[in-house]
Amino acid sequence: MEEPIQDGTVALIDGIRRIHHDGYWLKVYDPPVDSLDAKKKLIQALTRRLFNHVEHGINIPGKRLDDARRSYLDEPDPERKRVKGAMYAGALFNRATDIFTKLVELQELGIEIETDNALMRECGLCLQEALALGRLVLHRSGDEGIDELWGEPFRAFSIPVEAFYESRYIKIAQALREIDRLGAVMAASFSGTHLFQGVAPLVLEFTRIAKIKCETLRTDPDIFDVWADFVVASEHLGAVSAMLSPASTEHERQLATDGLRLILQGRNLVTDITRARVTMPKSAREYIERCEAYAARLQAANHPPLAVAGGVLRA
Repeated sequence: MEEPIQDGTVALIDGIRRIHHDGYWLKVYDPPVDSLDAKKKLIQALTRRLFNHVEHGINIPGKRLDDARRSYLDEPDPERKRVKGAMYAGALFNRATDIFTKLVELQELGIEIETDNALMRECGLCLQEALALGRLVLHRSGDEGIDELWGEPFRAFSIPVEAFYESRYIKIAQALREIDRLGAVMAASFSGTHLFQGVAPLVLEFTRIAKIKCETLRTDPDIFDVWADFVVASEHLGAVSAMLSPASTEHERQLATDGLRLILQGRNLVTDITRARVTMPKSAREYIERCEAYAARLQAANHPPLAVAGGVLRA
């Protein structure tokens, strides 16, 4: 019996340096040299990325931090308070980024910045408070928060740059596993009914390319081909239609409408996970439950989905 591959193992596979985590061989990227400037650029990039994936309207400038805090603390309505808390968290992230940027500028002028500098402590406190408010922030889809992504700027501040890059491989591997799981459930839900013949290969091709996109950084020379392949596969999956005949019953037409909606929801969820490169467990769990309910309806209507060995759904 072969020895299991240890997580963190690095190997050259087909000429590409890869690292093993959670059963996946991920593309390896060299981290920048650890410095305040590298941390500044990393925190700025992570903050921009964060706001790109969360709900609109919370990217509040750091200079409005006091206003955002006051509005949050004074708000009595729970629903409005959640939104204002997300806005306050956004202001905290931007304040931390503002402070760190200025500290790096001072360092570039030859002024030594110690880790116990008062402004460094203030930056850390802002990031830590923003992290604590992360539970109030929703993903742009509105379905759930993405705590792993929300905590990344604080992690980038708190640990060496190289350690931060290493931790990202663990999260990407977890995201790939979730993409595989969603793809298997989607294929199993639709592959055995005449309503959606040919959909399963489109699903599996989409998730295959999604995993490549998930592990590929935007700075990678291959990103142009990878992103183009991902968009085309997404468009192909989004263009599927149900096979209905003029004699189809109203019940079959409803099954077809609901199935198409479910396919698009799955495609969108996989896209969200792929772009964020973190898992979305609540959304994934709820989507799988909807697929299982739909498979039961197909079963009752004599349109059973095919069984998938080791999968979630069975005819």
